Amino acid sequence: MIELKHLTKKFGEFTAVDDLNLKIETGEFFGLLGPNGAGKTTTISMLSTLLLPTAGEICIDGETLSRSRTDIKRKVSVITQEYSMRQDMTMDEIMEYQGRLYFMPRKQIKERTEELLEFCDLIEYRKRRVRKLSGGMKRKLMVCRALLTEPEILLLDEPTAGMDALSRRQMWNLLHRLNEQNLTILLTTHYMEEAQSLCDRVALMNRGKLEETNTVNGLIEKLGAFAVDEMREDGVKSSYFQNRQEAISFLEGLQGKSTLRDTTLEDVFIERAGRPLERR
Repeated sequence: MIELKHLTKKFGEFTAVDDLNLKIETGEFFGLLGPNGAGKTTTISMLSTLLLPTAGEICIDGETLSRSRTDIKRKVSVITQEYSMRQDMTMDEIMEYQGRLYFMPRKQIKERTEELLEFCDLIEYRKRRVRKLSGGMKRKLMVCRALLTEPEILLLDEPTAGMDALSRRQMWNLLHRLNEQNLTILLTTHYMEEAQSLCDRVALMNRGKLEETNTVNGLIEKLGAFAVDEMREDGVKSSYFQNRQEAISFLEGLQGKSTLRDTTLEDVFIERAGRPLERR
């Protein structure tokens, strides 16, 4: 289990993460959502010990995380937004280099590399250099590298950024399969469809503060399970309703073009973590 206790990070007078309290259960697929500058990446950076908290603490399975606790750090692996691999190395070389950094036996590195490249459908490209890989293949290789040491927690900071739709879906399938193996996953993403498809629960953050933690369905139901989009001269106006009949009755009373649909997590994001929060 991951527990953040009054976690705070300041850069001079600016507070990037402000008194964050959060629990993520073992085996959970958890999403951190919020507009740019909400504090998501800073939180991930503290969980990976890249940044140290100004105040508060992070506990992994009841033990306090710190840079000196290599036994706890080994439980956590991170995949950043940026590609962080040498372009002139092959997949096999990337994996071997990562294993040596963790003093893994050569036999174990080879066995895990075979297993992970096969699992991620990369085995036939193992001799290809990174510079010749597609964006989606690079992302999957980063997943393989992160999993080499058999971590219990995987931190994903916008892992599908810049991917095309097909590669993104392939990554979703991969992450879902990993989570089914009881890997705890913490995800930040700007793709609401991604969070809705993958996450058990999500936390809404804004300006460093935690606004709400809930299941995806719980957030949608609070807003209203059904949405009516009314096309107006000044743009689209969305109205939300708890039951379908209320939405239909409202729709029938409208003039002009309008549609009825299911509410999505993107609607929640726009209403809760977009314009309304920015006006505060």
